[in-house]
Formats: sequence, structure tokens, C-alpha cells
Amino acid sequence: MRIAALDAEAEARGLRRGQGLADARAAHPDLDIVPADIEADRRLLIAIADWGDRYTPLVALDAPDGLFLDITGCAHLFGGEHRLLADLMARLYEQGFAVQAAVAATPGAAWAAARYCEGPLCIEKGAEVPVLAPFLLAALRLDAETLAGLAKVGLKTVGQLIDAPRAPLARRFGRQCLLRLDQALGAIEEAISPRLPVPALSAERRLAEPVGRTEDVEQLLLALAMRLKPGLERRGVGARVLEYALFRVDGAVYRLCVGASRPVRDPETVVKLFRERLAAVGDELDAGYGFDLVRLSVLADDAMPDGQGDFAEAGEAGDPDVALLLDRIAARLGNGAVIDGQHPVSRLAAVESHEPERAELRRPATNASDVLPANQSAAPRPTRLLSRPEPVEVVAGVPEGPPQHFRWRRASFRVTRAEGPERIGGEWWGVDAPENLKPAPRDYYRVEDEAGRRYWLFRRGLYGPAGDGSAPQWFLHGMFA
Repeated sequence: MRIAALDAEAEARGLRRGQGLADARAAHPDLDIVPADIEADRRLLIAIADWGDRYTPLVALDAPDGLFLDITGCAHLFGGEHRLLADLMARLYEQGFAVQAAVAATPGAAWAAARYCEGPLCIEKGAEVPVLAPFLLAALRLDAETLAGLAKVGLKTVGQLIDAPRAPLARRFGRQCLLRLDQALGAIEEAISPRLPVPALSAERRLAEPVGRTEDVEQLLLALAMRLKPGLERRGVGARVLEYALFRVDGAVYRLCVGASRPVRDPETVVKLFRERLAAVGDELDAGYGFDLVRLSVLADDAMPDGQGDFAEAGEAGDPDVALLLDRIAARLGNGAVIDGQHPVSRLAAVESHEPERAELRRPATNASDVLPANQSAAPRPTRLLSRPEPVEVVAGVPEGPPQHFRWRRASFRVTRAEGPERIGGEWWGVDAPENLKPAPRDYYRVEDEAGRRYWLFRRGLYGPAGDGSAPQWFLHGMFA
């Protein structure tokens, strides 16, 4: 058993990480030993990352004991980088954490300064070399094997590595050491991966005096929704997924999320949805000493054009009161609470797929977490789409021409008019396609028979050298109204 972490008093006694526990106890019998809990440490780091959202939405984990915060464009809200750093460290200290932090133009330089400088430091852009030069090479986040190899040739500090010839280093130790060096100095850009998606729009309110009453929380929500409405109108969209984040004084963060079956902008409607969510959470939402920061974010949106509609359009779009009722029930009881027969009330969600039969999936009506932009196509699509294309026998005037006659479900149809083809490429990356519909190009035709009925047919495969050697096949995919 070895020491995984220790406090300042233990360090003052000369103990160190990685030291054997038996040796430490022999030298200091009065040590207080607590078993390490990696999972608890991970949960704590995630909780601190949630709290870090008060400074920037771009927070990335640097396990097991660090965080990256991209404060680009955020520092001025706190009076500059130095004041932001001081505020962050003071708040964490009040919560009982010993923290080291630094601000730099690159993640690598900030990581090194936070761990190898005494006290907080803000490194100006372009000043990385004189600051990092005295640091040990471990400050570049190199693996143990590379550090041992560099030490054997006399390279122990960052400054020595900067002055060394690059070509021999790359040949002997690989490109990792030079990559880390260039990232720290800003020669190569290094991106961080935020743990949460960045919202499309957000509005926040910092409070001089913390609030804890539900009435105050709802009043702040209304104010934030009113601030978001102009931004949604300018974009011509409405919110489909909204998140209300409440930051407690002691560092705890509560995130309440609601979805809407149709895009919403009206602040009163937003408050009604979250009122149900707050009622469902109940006593789980503990204000403690109060919330000093609240934020309303739009995590997903959908088109919501402005304009005055008529009765027909209102009927096609659905009753807005019914939609609001569904959303409020879902916010209180969950997405599957409203059922039609034996199935939850659902909607069609667009899926990024070339093949029409796979371009939509049914989702709960109020679950908008998977909202995707609908596939745009200049060609019309049939009112009824078969769940799986059905094979038909087709007679065409020329091999690559439109159908003149087809037979489907033992009935014959003579084509009087035809439009097309519309070429749709096959999804070569798909592996779960039916055996008779392996990925291949499709040529779609819109045809009309003698009785005026219109159908959507396609020919799968190509003739000639471009094909796979087999004869193309015909399928019926849908019917127009």
C-alpha cells in the first residue's frame, strides 16, 4: 500500500506521494490513514466542474485532480483575468479546498504553472518561454519513459529542451516531447473538450444577496426568459430544450431541464414548464444558504417563423393548449407519462440518413434532446411512406428509363406520367441494412397511373460497368395523396 494523497502537515513531515505506507507509519506512528476512493474523487471533481460553470461554459476534466476552464471572452465579466483567478481561488478556499491555479494563453502553460509555481500566476501571451524554462520536464505532461530517456542525455528542464536540436530528439524519443513543448508555447494549438454541450443561447443573473424562496426562483426565471426571447426571435427559432441552472453559495449546482413538444419563446410558457419541474423535484431542491447565480440556457432549438396564421394552419400545427398540457405533464411526471393507447404520445424526429425509410424515428413528443435539422430536399416526398420498400416488377422502355408498367401485390398498373430520376446515394457505412437492400445508389421516380394514383418507385443499382454486375431491382416506397 502506498500514499496516494496527503495534506500540508504530512508534507511538512517529509512524506511524499508514492511512498510505502509501512515506511511512513514506521517514521510517524500517529498518521491518520484513510483508504483512497477513486470513484468518490471522480464524483467530487465532476461536482467542482459543475460549479466551474459559473465562470465559463467550457469546462473540461483533467483527471484525476484537475480542470481546464476556457475563459476566452469571459474574463472581462469578472474585472479581468487576475480578478477572476482571485475570485475562483477564494471561493474554493471557502469551500474547504486547497487549490493551485494559473491563467495562460495555452492549456499546457496553464497546467505547468498551476503545478510548478508557488502561488497563482497569470502568464501573458508570448511570455511562456521565460516562465516555463526553469520548470522540470514533467511540467510538459510527458510520460515516465520519455522523462527517463531525456534525463539520461542530460535534459532535465524545459529550457534545456527548448535549446536542444529538434531533429535528433524526434528520432530518438518520438514526437511526443516536441508536441507537448509546442503546445505549451503556443506553436501548435491544443483544444480542450468541454464535458457539457455549449448552449445556443443563455442568460444569467448574478445576485448580490442569495435567494432561496421558490417565488424568487420563478421570478428570476421569468426575467431570464424575457431576456432570451429577443435572441430567439432574431434567429427565427424557438426553444425545444431548456435548462435552468441554480448555483448555490456553498458550491452545489442544481440543473433542471425541460423539453417542449413544439418550439416556445413566450416567457410565461417557459415559467409554467419549469413550475411543474420544480414541483416534481420538491424537497430535493435544497436552497441551503441560497442561490447567488442563476442561468437559463437553450440547449436545443427549432425553426419558429414569425407570422400570423389562419384557422387551417392552426389546425395543421395542432392545438397550442394541448401541446402546453403535454409539456407540463411531461415536466412533472416524465416523458412517457402521456400515452395514446399503449404507447407514449410520440413525434417524428429527423435522423441524419440518406435513405428515406431511415430518415425519421419516433420519439416521445416532449423529448427534444435529439432534435436534429430535418433533411432538406427540393423534391416532394410521399404522404405515406412504407416502413420497408416492397419489390415490384417493372417494364421500362429503355433499361435506364422511367417505368411504363409495374406489378405490385398481384395488381398491375399502367403508368401514364413519370417524373425523375432523383438520385440518392447508398449509405456504404451502414451494416444493418436488410439483405435485399444493400447500400447502392437509388433512382427515384414519381409516377401516375391511369386512375390518377401517384406512386414513388425507385430502381436500386446501376446498369453497365458502374454496377456490381447484378441486374438493378425495382421497389415501391410510398404513395402520394
